[in-house]
Amino acid sequence: MNKSKTVKLAVPSAAPGGLAADRSGHFGRCECFTVVDCAEGRAQNVTVVTNLPHSEGGCLAPVNLLQNHGVNAIAVSGIGMRPLMGFQSAGIEVLLGTGTKVQDTVDAYLKSELNPISEEDTCGGH
Repeated sequence: MNKSKTVKLAVPSAAPGGLAADRSGHFGRCECFTVVDCAEGRAQNVTVVTNLPHSEGGCLAPVNLLQNHGVNAIAVSGIGMRPLMGFQSAGIEVLLGTGTKVQDTVDAYLKSELNPISEEDTCGGH
């Protein structure tokens, strides 16, 4: 993590979102995204963005939603190839998240413990 640059990190979350929320295992079907501004080695602003309904061909809807909210990194449990390519095309870094709570993932991000997800890590069926 570049500590001098602000990164807007999105974490798929269960409602109501926030740092104490459970992480969602399926980003496309999560209830919301907790978006955390990470700068100077710490979490700053925390906002919650309600996810759009997941529908046929809707794998790219979260990409556009998060891009419109200025997100430039997302930490997921898993992701399909199509949305991974969508995030990469939008300039949003996709990281393999960790922990059961949003706070766990944010803490790991701030410690530079999250790795970029690779094409080999993608899920089928997306």
